[in-house]
Amino acid sequence: MGKCFIGIDSGTQSTKAVLVDGGTGRVIAAASNAYDILPSAVPGAKEQDPADWVRAASAAIESVLREAAPEARSVAAIGISGQQHGFVPLDAEGQVIRPAKLWCDTSTAPQCETLLARLGGPAGAIEKLGNTIAAGFTASKILWLKEHEPENFSRLATVLLPHDYLAYWLTGRAHMEWGDASGTALMDVRTRAWRAEALEAIDADLASKLPRLAPSIEPVGTVQPSVAARFGLGPSVFVSGSGDNMMGAVGTGNVSDGIVTASLGTSGTVYACSDAPIVDPNGEVAAFCDATGRWLPLACTMNVTVATEMVRTMFGLDHAGLSAAAAAAPPGSEGLLLVPFFEGERTPNVPDGTGVWIGVRPRTSGPAHMARAAMEGVTLGLNYGLNRLRELGLAPREIRLTGGGSKSAVWRQIAADVFGCSVVCPASEEGAAYGAALHAMWVWHHATGSPRPIADIAQQFVALDETTRAMPDARTAAVYLEMQALFDRSARDLGGVFAAHRRLLTRGRV
Repeated sequence: MGKCFIGIDSGTQSTKAVLVDGGTGRVIAAASNAYDILPSAVPGAKEQDPADWVRAASAAIESVLREAAPEARSVAAIGISGQQHGFVPLDAEGQVIRPAKLWCDTSTAPQCETLLARLGGPAGAIEKLGNTIAAGFTASKILWLKEHEPENFSRLATVLLPHDYLAYWLTGRAHMEWGDASGTALMDVRTRAWRAEALEAIDADLASKLPRLAPSIEPVGTVQPSVAARFGLGPSVFVSGSGDNMMGAVGTGNVSDGIVTASLGTSGTVYACSDAPIVDPNGEVAAFCDATGRWLPLACTMNVTVATEMVRTMFGLDHAGLSAAAAAAPPGSEGLLLVPFFEGERTPNVPDGTGVWIGVRPRTSGPAHMARAAMEGVTLGLNYGLNRLRELGLAPREIRLTGGGSKSAVWRQIAADVFGCSVVCPASEEGAAYGAALHAMWVWHHATGSPRPIADIAQQFVALDETTRAMPDARTAAVYLEMQALFDRSARDLGGVFAAHRRLLTRGRV
C-alpha cells in the first residue's frame, strides 16, 4: 500500500473526514460527526465551541482509520477545510477565550458599518483591501469582541480562523495562509499581505496578534507526537489547509482557467480560478485568494435550497416528487417568477429582502409551477453573480455543480439553460473534504522534494460523472435570457419596497 491522505471538512453542521489512496485517488473510508450552533438570546448571534470541532474531527479520523486499519501508518499528510470567516480567539497560553463567532453571525453588523466608515466607505475598503467588508467577514467580529467583551479582548493573544484552529490542535502551531485569510477583511488580496489601515481601524496592537501569512503550499507543520500516538499515525505527517470554498475548488478540479464551480446548497456560491486578482469595483464579487497560489473570485447567494425546501414543505413532496413536479411545468413556468430573497440577499446586496412571487395566478399556483419557478428563481440569482464574473473578464466553458440541488436532473438542465453553459457533477460527493485530501497530497509532494502541479493532481483524480452532464438548449436558454433581465430589474426595483417593509416590522405595525 502506498501513501494515504486524510481530508477533513469542518463545517457549520458537522465535520467530515475522508481517507484517500494517494495512488488511485479512491476514497477508502469516510465518516462524519455532527454538532450544533450554541443557543443564544442575542439576535443574529451564531457561535460554536471549537472544542466541538476537535471532538468531531477526532471521532471522524478515528472512524476512517479504524475502517481501514492497516492504512494508519501510511498516512503522509492531513488537509483541513474549514468554514470561512469565523473568529477563534486564543489567549497567551493557547486556550480558547470564548466561543467562535461564525460566518453566518450577523450580530456584528454595527461593527461592520464602523469599519467601513473608518476605511472610507465601501469604495475605500475596496481600494485598500480589494474587497468591501461584509458582516460575515472576520474583521467585524474582532471589533465586536473589543467593544462588547473588553476583558476577553484584553486576553487576546492570537487570532485564528476555524481551519487554523484545527491545524493548531494537530501541530501546536498558529498559522494563516493566503486563501482563508483573504476572507478576513484584514488583508489586501492583491499583495497577499495584512493591510495596516484595516488592522489599525480595529486596534493599534492587532498586528501582533495575527500569525505570519504564508503561501498555501507551505505546510503548517507536522502532527505533534501526542496526537500522532493517539491516532496511530507515523512520524512526520504534514498538515495543511484552507477555507471551504478554496478546498471545494480543488475537490471539483477548479484549478485552471475556464472551470467554474456552482454550489446548490442551502445557500449558493459560484466561483472560478484566476491567474490574477479580480477586484469588483461594485463589491458584488468577493476577490478571494485560492489555495493554490492563484485567486478565487466568488459570488455568494443566501437562498438556494431554502426556496425549494419551502415549496417542498408547502405541497408535502419528497425530493423526487419535487423534481417530478418541476418537470411537469414548461420552462419559464408560464410567467411565474420567484425573487427568492427569503433570508435577505448578498448578491445582489439586498439585506432587507424577502421572497416575492411575480405572476401568481390560479393556473400558476400549483406544485408544478411553484416547484419549477423555485428552481429557476434561485438559479437566476446565481447567474446574476456569474454574469458579474463574466463582466469582470471570466469566460466559463464548463460549470461543475455540487450541493443537494445538483442531484436533480431537472435542476441540472435548468442550470445549463440559465447559465448558457455545459454543466456536470463531479463523480465524488465528498466535496471540500476530498479537495482537502488532494491539497494535502500537493503540499506533501512539494515538502518532500517531488513537486507536482496541482492541475496535474486534479486532472488525475477529479473524475466527472458524465451521466449528469447537461447541455444548454438554445430555445429554452432564450426564454431564460429574457427572464434574467426581468429578475435583475425586479431585484433592483424591489429594494425600496423591502426597506419600507423592514421599517414596518421594526415599528411593530405588521
